Amino acid sequence: MSETQVTADRPGTAPPAANSVDRYFRISERGSTFGREIRGGFATFFTMAYILVLNPIILGSAKDKFGHQLDTVQLTTATALVAAVMTIVMGVGGNLPLALAAGLGLNAVVAFQIAPLMSWDDAMGLIVLEGLLICVLVVTGLREAVMHAIPQPLKQAISVGIGLFIAFIGFVDAGFVSRIPDVANTTVPVQLGGTGTLSGWPVLVFCLGVLLTIGLLARKVKGAILISIVTMTVLAIVINSIADIKSWGLTTPSWPDKIVDTPDFGLIGHFSLFGAFGETSVITVVLLIFTLILSDFFDTMGTVVGISAEAGLLDEKGDVPGLGRVLLIDGAAAVAGGAASSSSATSYIESAAGVGEGSRTGFSNLVTGGLFACALFLTPLLTIVPLQAAAPALIAVGFLMMTQVKNIDWDKYEIAIPAFLTIAVMPFTYSITNGIGAGFLAYVVIKTVLGKAKEVHWLLWGASALFVVYFAIDPIEQVLGV
Repeated sequence: MSETQVTADRPGTAPPAANSVDRYFRISERGSTFGREIRGGFATFFTMAYILVLNPIILGSAKDKFGHQLDTVQLTTATALVAAVMTIVMGVGGNLPLALAAGLGLNAVVAFQIAPLMSWDDAMGLIVLEGLLICVLVVTGLREAVMHAIPQPLKQAISVGIGLFIAFIGFVDAGFVSRIPDVANTTVPVQLGGTGTLSGWPVLVFCLGVLLTIGLLARKVKGAILISIVTMTVLAIVINSIADIKSWGLTTPSWPDKIVDTPDFGLIGHFSLFGAFGETSVITVVLLIFTLILSDFFDTMGTVVGISAEAGLLDEKGDVPGLGRVLLIDGAAAVAGGAASSSSATSYIESAAGVGEGSRTGFSNLVTGGLFACALFLTPLLTIVPLQAAAPALIAVGFLMMTQVKNIDWDKYEIAIPAFLTIAVMPFTYSITNGIGAGFLAYVVIKTVLGKAKEVHWLLWGASALFVVYFAIDPIEQVLGV
């Protein structure tokens, strides 16, 4: 729910903690309950469980420089293990309802940009290096200082942009929106359904799920998002058993042949920390690490701010509680992902589904992490939820995050224009990092044009300079002959 809604739902004075667990996680203090946290943990898991299928597909489909491919069964185990451990660590250490798993986008960079230049061990070693460098930035206070330097309206714009972004993800994942093939003679980039019209049972399940979710939310039904996910999954299983549909996507809603499967930990620990420097030029390695760090750095920044704002946890200055610990754990997750050969793990914006269900503390992470741990053995059972049943949660949460747009002063162009670009570029380029970069650059340029350059924090100047390199990386590589 939005910050305004959360405040309205909370009592004027928080009730006393019921027990030591309540006190540690500050559940009552934050206006939550164990029931809400548990429901939120389930909702978050179901909206991001697709990574157990998608990450092995992305990494397993690529070959390294020597033609080797990673085993998909081992990748599934590694993905679930890292998600389980780091999500629980974030819950206990960071006390935020923020789940972690292998980062989408980052895994594609590893599979199709880095691996072809070196061995898989070398590629995963670069991920470990990237995570270690991020941890150094956290320990030195630089990463936290950058987040504190961002003006409050831009933080709100980041939350709104993420809301639109995850709603767009929901529409695309469900097949409600699709990219028009390049062969089509049109300038329109996306279309309704797969052919310009809605067709097929899977899309119908999604549409019914959206209607059910928003109806339950409007009625303020407890567990609205989780109820919708479970209901639509059951409906999808029934429909699939009758019609035997082949177009569900990554996960088919059918009862598996077996419920328990044995995990294979064969990829754990297979990485070479400095092997990449022997396979390609130092400049290439440095540019690859720079790209990984910048993407991970600002994706996490946007996610942490967006989730915290949506949960109503930002303080009066707009800062995230316990930010240093949260960022350090996120950096450690990147190290863990590389060490397990599952690619860099990072904070997941799908955690917003749990927040929309009522999560306000890290206790919900124990539930989400526990389910990922179960997935080590119960992957066939826990991956029967189709994207069409989980995606309506992203649409609903996108709306809830969008409500924060009212807090931005749209009459003040020096902040309104950067805020607009932040909000627009995220969904339009399918990247949180791109949206933050566009907002930063616009803010610095407009302040300078208005003769207010001194009002810009020096860290924003530095971050904006890095974004210039980030956006211009292709011509830079051409000049350097990389």
